[in-house]
Amino acid sequence: MSQYLDSNLKLFALNSNMQLAQEIAKVIGIELGKCSVSRFSDGEIQINIEESIRGGDVFVIQSTSAPVNEHLMELLIMIDALKRASAKTINLVIPYYGYARQDRKARSREPITAKLVANLLETAGASRVIMLDLHAPQIQGFFDIPIDHLMGVPILADYFKNKNLEDIVIVSPDHGGVTRARKMADRLKAPIAIIDKRRPKPNVAEVMNIVGQVEGKTAILIDDIIDTAGTITLAANALIENGAVEVYACCTHPVLSGPAIERIQNSKIKELVVTNTIALPEDKKIDKIVQLSVAPLIGEAIIRVYEEQSISALFD
Repeated sequence: MSQYLDSNLKLFALNSNMQLAQEIAKVIGIELGKCSVSRFSDGEIQINIEESIRGGDVFVIQSTSAPVNEHLMELLIMIDALKRASAKTINLVIPYYGYARQDRKARSREPITAKLVANLLETAGASRVIMLDLHAPQIQGFFDIPIDHLMGVPILADYFKNKNLEDIVIVSPDHGGVTRARKMADRLKAPIAIIDKRRPKPNVAEVMNIVGQVEGKTAILIDDIIDTAGTITLAANALIENGAVEVYACCTHPVLSGPAIERIQNSKIKELVVTNTIALPEDKKIDKIVQLSVAPLIGEAIIRVYEEQSISALFD
């Protein structure tokens, strides 16, 4: 029997990723809290918490993945409901943080929507946020409440370690992902390479050249998000053209929008390894895609937050 069953630890899930939430509850050893999320006929969201949470340390699991505005609004309304029901702390578990790519003004008169979302969550009443692989780690600074930033690299690295691939090179599909590639390379004791690309306009990638040795090697491409899969499939093709024997790809957040699945299916990628921070619908579950669970990591993080233990020790 779990030590948390009769504790003040309460775990709730909204609609974005119910399966992950159930896995996390199993890791902790408690039931998900009872709440209903319904829609009025005009589309407005109604949330009803069906048990007492007064004085409880509440954790709410919700990825702000597509449809991002629906999931974000559900989360904001849930925070308000919890606050008005006298929860002691309201801890958000956001495995995938939507709008994270709008983290700076790239052109004049542009919004910084990642900061706006942080303001909304905080104003609604969140006391803490647990997130996984933010697109830009400095988004943590957009919040004035504690942020626990978890890493997906160890999960992905362990998977590849168990495959016993030979002569591997870890490849970053752009300059921005070098730190991530280096973390993976350190765990797999492999060299890294970088693809130098120019992006003429949003969602259009243009591969230029490869920095590093890939000839005769098994390449593993790593990114935080794969969205339309343009960058990653072009990168895979460029690696094969430059003499790589085979190409694997991995990412934490499988956004996989628009032509992504078709591109991956027709690409030189042998296997795409992703995590379940975003729920994949059936039509996106193709043979090439392997999905790993982040539930053990998030479950352990929630226990550590509740017991006021170190989170960074998880990654030592």
